Amino acid sequence: MQKTTRQPIRIFRLIRLLLHVVSGLLQSTVYPYFSRPIQRRMMQHWAKGLLKSLNIQLYCNGEPPGVDVPRVLFAANHVSWLDICVMMAACPTRFVAKSEINGWPVLGLLSRNTGTLFIERAKRSDTLRINQDISELIVNGERVTVFPEGTTSSGTKLNHFHASLLQSAVSVDALLYPVAIRYCNTAGEICQEAAYIDPSLVLSLKQILRQPRIDVQLTFNDPIQCGEKNRRELARLSEQAIANALSLPIPHRESEKLSDPLNV
Repeated sequence: MQKTTRQPIRIFRLIRLLLHVVSGLLQSTVYPYFSRPIQRRMMQHWAKGLLKSLNIQLYCNGEPPGVDVPRVLFAANHVSWLDICVMMAACPTRFVAKSEINGWPVLGLLSRNTGTLFIERAKRSDTLRINQDISELIVNGERVTVFPEGTTSSGTKLNHFHASLLQSAVSVDALLYPVAIRYCNTAGEICQEAAYIDPSLVLSLKQILRQPRIDVQLTFNDPIQCGEKNRRELARLSEQAIANALSLPIPHRESEKLSDPLNV
């Protein structure tokens, strides 16, 4: 049986986390007024601090793109709310998140102040707006991360990769980097406690605090040139690359409506 941390250690970590979040809120109020290089350093430093407060060790495989590489879009599998901090700690980036997060206490404010793009998943027409926003950011030198699964998983499987938010990469001929995220416990097994499956953020945090240590492995796969491919090809190629990196099977889907311009 996997060991869990003692109560005093959990309380210490929680206090440390809360202080770090308060620090992040204060920094986020001035964050928009700094230059992009300073913003990236602030984002990366804060994300590393949050992982440290939860005793999460980050290991990177592959080479993330340097700051001189133009037009970059990341596509990652989605396991937890921690994914955002993990990506920021490794390679500062903007994110596309569901609109519900905008209303979350604390995290919603942090997300807004750091330029997160919020999409209303129930409105298919919102996809066009988000793709235009992503394209603008990429052309202007920002990096953006999307989670093509559209929801989180336990980390033991992949969900089908939707293609809709990859249209932006095609439109601006970006480099698409498939990024594989895996959380492991001290026994080296997949840490399902890190996954955000339960709708309660509080319960998720309790599970994470109970872990003696969590190791997260981030794998940057070779980039895919997007200009001569369509979004469905990109979805399948990134899905395949991430599945291979995680040694997981490709999710099966019988068919896609190729004639539907908003098919995801």
